Amino acid sequence: MLRLLAARCARGPGARGGHGTHCPRRPASDAPRNLPPSSDAVARPVGVCSMMRLPVQASPEGLDAAFVGVPLDTGTSNRPGARFGPRRIREESVMLRTINPSTGALPFQSLMVADLGDVNVNLYNLQDSCHLIQEAFQKIVAAGCVPLTLGGDHTITYPILQAMAKKHGPVGLLHVDAHTDTNDKALGEKIYHGTPFRRCVEEKLLDCKRVVQIGIRGSSMTLDPYRYSRNQGFRVVLAEDCWMKSLVPLMAEVRQQMGGKPMYISFDIDGLDPAYAPGTGTPEIAGLTPSQALEIIRGCQGLNVVGCDLVEVSPPYDPFGNTALLAANLLFEMLCVLPKVRVV
Repeated sequence: MLRLLAARCARGPGARGGHGTHCPRRPASDAPRNLPPSSDAVARPVGVCSMMRLPVQASPEGLDAAFVGVPLDTGTSNRPGARFGPRRIREESVMLRTINPSTGALPFQSLMVADLGDVNVNLYNLQDSCHLIQEAFQKIVAAGCVPLTLGGDHTITYPILQAMAKKHGPVGLLHVDAHTDTNDKALGEKIYHGTPFRRCVEEKLLDCKRVVQIGIRGSSMTLDPYRYSRNQGFRVVLAEDCWMKSLVPLMAEVRQQMGGKPMYISFDIDGLDPAYAPGTGTPEIAGLTPSQALEIIRGCQGLNVVGCDLVEVSPPYDPFGNTALLAANLLFEMLCVLPKVRVV
């Protein structure tokens, strides 16, 4: 009874449907939309654990955007646990509300949004998982729904971009990370969380002149670890070039570089300094700050964002939930910069 109440409040007045039901058509501008329930009406611990306590749907039909979990960490090279990231991010998302007063964005007054649950990955077979992810995201994208993905390790971005390219062709990429993730292979394997963007280049999934990597840092096995990225035409912005400064000017340049063509945001939480985001698998010191992360995402306002992901949250190394809380907020900020969101 309590779960039904929370789901009903989440859908807003006059809305129909719910978990397991056939979803409605995308609404007209004045039609009711799904709304996260206010804590003034429904206590935060009440209800199904969905992203922002939104309704859970099995189908993307009728949705403008949707949160999707990919609980996979079979591609991790160091500390595991990112398979639990989607669930923990959803738990911390109860603190999020419907409006972004800092930017004036009104996402839930502009879009029909829901939680599509998790992709059913194969934890024992990474290549099969990639196939399952690609298949799931092809259906989401084909329905005209913009996916906002809760990872999961960074391997998942490779099959997601395969699905994106089938609809949009090669896309631009804003990649926030401590690492370029352009290795060729490790331990003889060509698919893991250190290789997704090399695989994407090889399959021509990226518009390489519109790829920007921000926050890159850390020790290396070579003196020029960024050579591959730069040889492809990527812009690589090192973390030390971001220290102690606003990234608003950088994002003005990024917007000009991206233009109006489709682009994708991939945000590895280890792009942030581990003082702020300790719950991750491959932390590197001296990273970005949360305020810089907001500047990066908010700087995408006005771009043709066709999908986003937030990856590498590992709850076993996040004892107080701060990393997952940060991740939930960054996903909300990504929702706020989608093209159809009204800003006042």
